[in-house]
Amino acid sequence: MKHSFPIPVRGALRNLSPYSPGKPIWELQQELGLSNIIKLASNENPLGPSPKALEVVAQSLSDLHRYPDASTVRLRQALAAHHQMTPEQFIVSNGGDELITLIAKTFLEQEDEVIVCSPSFSEYEFGTHLMGATVVQVPLGPSFKFDREAIINAVTARTRWLCLCSPNNPTGTYLTRKDLHYILDALPKDILVLLDAAYSQFATASDYTDGLEFVRAGYPVIVLQTFSKLHGLAGLRAGYGAASETLIQQIVKVKEPFNVNALAQIAATAALRDNEHIRLTLETNREGKLQLYHAFQKMGLPYVESMGNFVLVEFGAEAKGVYESLMARGIIVRYGEIWNLPRHLRISIGNREEISALTQAIADILACG
Repeated sequence: MKHSFPIPVRGALRNLSPYSPGKPIWELQQELGLSNIIKLASNENPLGPSPKALEVVAQSLSDLHRYPDASTVRLRQALAAHHQMTPEQFIVSNGGDELITLIAKTFLEQEDEVIVCSPSFSEYEFGTHLMGATVVQVPLGPSFKFDREAIINAVTARTRWLCLCSPNNPTGTYLTRKDLHYILDALPKDILVLLDAAYSQFATASDYTDGLEFVRAGYPVIVLQTFSKLHGLAGLRAGYGAASETLIQQIVKVKEPFNVNALAQIAATAALRDNEHIRLTLETNREGKLQLYHAFQKMGLPYVESMGNFVLVEFGAEAKGVYESLMARGIIVRYGEIWNLPRHLRISIGNREEISALTQAIADILACG
């Protein structure tokens, strides 16, 4: 029985909607009675977690009665050595999602505006609405390319934050080094720029930048990174931000004291130096991407060349039907309606066998349609 209580909530919550993740494997297994499910919906690492991370986690289970290091000292030291920066230029968060919320809590007031390119990751809007600020959407240009002039033209006296995702989720397109430099130089210096580079390690374009060079150069940029994708630690939730020491000091003020659990901290530290797992992941992603491209070309399906570990493919009016038919066969992908792309599916790059099963299923569905 549901009860209604006259307890008022913050007005900002009227604009909030919970994040909608892809359907989990166990739920589809339960619904369909299938034991073998292929999940290509959440941009996860098809090779699994870093073996070095698994090893240190197994060795540390007996210490779970201890609180984690609230300052994540060892992980920040490892990140500093890895990126040739200082530990004070990093903040570790409970996944990249928490970092976005922490930035919003630190820098946004109700009257502020946040520029968000569209379509892109929904958590930028969530953080903005959480603080009662206003989202200003700037559509991506033709072929989902970033429009630097449109971004600059959207700036007003109320703009406090610009969110850029590169490579962009869900399109796989990216912001070139030249365009990012142009935007940073054109922006007023009191506007914070978040460069979400969660998929940066998969980018192969020669003119791509993960943004760290601009942090080192002193621009008001926070670069977001995660251990969920390349390192395969999505279940442990570890992400981090890199920025000037001054910006990090402000964000730390709103961080919970034990926001990143102990296993996530040690696993991330170990995964950072697991070069073989990194190499195999990047190789699997390159091969899988080409495998998907070839299959889509053969079926005459338009797709966006991706710098991430996923591919956005267009099915037209049949997109939702293909999505549902794949689900019925135990293959989970992401329907584009969540990004106002009802004619598209976003497909994560799995291993060779998973991609073969997916593309054969799509061919069968289209043949029957």
